Amino acid sequence: MQLFTAQSIGQRQSVVVTAQLQQAIQLLQMGNADLQSFIESQAEENPFLDLSTRGTPAAAARTGRDLTLPSQLRSGDNDWDRLGQLAADPGPSLYAHAAAEVARLDLTPREVLMAEAFLDALEPSGWLGQPLSTIAERLFVSEAEAEELLLKLQRVEPAGLFARNLAECLRLQAADQGLLTPAFAALLDNLPMLAQADLRGLCRACGVDMDDLKAMLRQVRSFNPKPGATFDATPMPQRAPDLIVTRGADGWRVDLNRSTLPTVVVREGEARRLSTRRVEANAYVAERLSVARWLSRAVEHRNQTTLKVGAEVVRRQTEFLEFGASRMRPMVLREVAEAIGVHESTVSRVCSGILIATPQGTFPLKSFFSAALASREGDAGEAGSASAVRHRIQKLIATENPEDPLSDDAIARIIGQEEGVHLARRTVAKYRDQLRIPSSVDRRRRAIMNQM
Repeated sequence: MQLFTAQSIGQRQSVVVTAQLQQAIQLLQMGNADLQSFIESQAEENPFLDLSTRGTPAAAARTGRDLTLPSQLRSGDNDWDRLGQLAADPGPSLYAHAAAEVARLDLTPREVLMAEAFLDALEPSGWLGQPLSTIAERLFVSEAEAEELLLKLQRVEPAGLFARNLAECLRLQAADQGLLTPAFAALLDNLPMLAQADLRGLCRACGVDMDDLKAMLRQVRSFNPKPGATFDATPMPQRAPDLIVTRGADGWRVDLNRSTLPTVVVREGEARRLSTRRVEANAYVAERLSVARWLSRAVEHRNQTTLKVGAEVVRRQTEFLEFGASRMRPMVLREVAEAIGVHESTVSRVCSGILIATPQGTFPLKSFFSAALASREGDAGEAGSASAVRHRIQKLIATENPEDPLSDDAIARIIGQEEGVHLARRTVAKYRDQLRIPSSVDRRRRAIMNQM
């Protein structure tokens, strides 16, 4: 074999992803809040870059791409963060409350130190998140000594804190209210039978008749299975939408929410002043000024692209805006991308972080994209989208007879007959699981319990 070297010349096309291109792609995925944080971080490093949340007039788009601003949004008075700012004081945390309650107990100094381990083991539900044996090992004490302290800790308010399981949590509350009779204790010892709605079996286990059992069940339902949840259940801050849909005399329109949308301000005057004063600074000024100008253009491009995508989505989903989720049309990313002349990946990035406020509520923009389902004639898309079918399933279950809930097969038949959509039973089950709706068997058991 003879080895030799050779040179060849050829042409090849490739895409070079520069740092600026990567940033431009990231901007498309940002909501207004993330965009503001990003611009703030850039402004800290660039003296010719500033941030304003009351910048140029907000762009808007109708289905005809009319870029005008409604008067009610010009002033910036429509502050979508106001509800979050007015949130009530959530009060003390679960740990702070439990620690204060423990401090009121008549504990020895040794028990006070041991109680710290129990406080650390509290779950948000108010239950102990660790086995008693584990806590005892951490404290280098016997399990019997740890349980002796636990019984003291379980006297705090609200009753049910420091419970090790559901039965113990309910037992503590029953004892606190003076309801822990032998029959009631037997009921709590047989909670699995209660979950299966085996009421006759519970009557035998508790030694009571059906009327007495119903009275005990009403008392159980008045208890709080997670007494600690009320302390840490702070309201989630409301995030302002990035796009706002309104209806005017000439149709639907989409506006950028300028009340939270930052604007890049390039300090051209400051750059000129420094350039004339110090010649040696010209290179630095030119580089920083170029970055600031680029970022201004990139943010504007992000805003216009977001507006175009939002306007096209609204144009295709006008029936949803007027009638609700049952009229959601099937729509895929490719259709919107082709309509506005961008790549499908661009639409995907824009939709990933954008919230849009509509007359039907505020939704992630990506929730408007849903696959088409085939009709009985095999025509995909004619009968509606998967989102509309999920809404239909939810509505059917909400209006069913609780004592005779609809099975997945029955739901599939009803939708097929009324909507003309071909659905398999497993498809209904999948959508029902996505909606976090239990099966018909579980719903029937719940109905029986509600009657009690």
